[in-house]
Amino acid sequence: MQIFVDADAFPNVIKDILIKASLRLNVPLVFVANKPLRLDRHAHISIILVPEGPDVADDRIAEQVQPGDLVITADIPLADRVVNKKAFAMNPRGKLYTEDNIKDRLAMRDLLNELRNNGAITGGPAVFNQKDRQAFANQLDSFLIRQLKAERSI
Repeated sequence: MQIFVDADAFPNVIKDILIKASLRLNVPLVFVANKPLRLDRHAHISIILVPEGPDVADDRIAEQVQPGDLVITADIPLADRVVNKKAFAMNPRGKLYTEDNIKDRLAMRDLLNELRNNGAITGGPAVFNQKDRQAFANQLDSFLIRQLKAERSI
């Protein structure tokens, strides 16, 4: 299992949570971004730098993700592509996307987009706060421990 991070659109405050989890559990962590990131060098942590452009990082993640991997992204269409490849996606607020819920989330995203485009809804998501950070940390730990136990029992 690897963890891929859609680093072009993710809150920096969860970077430390991901790095600590990767090092503690020896799970490779790959940041995919279109601009350089400052990270300490560790054996399990890498960066894939992609050219700028719409969905370039998303496309690279979708190409490289394997069944059982985890992708951290706020991008619902990317999460759908990941889940279609039998992998998992989690948003920075700790919501895990699986085969059971991704199509509903994609439909809701499309509906909200349409409502925003028609002016029925204004504004974006709520500000990322400490509660979101804690929810992400809890869901990440729970997911990783569950997946690693399943891998080791095979």
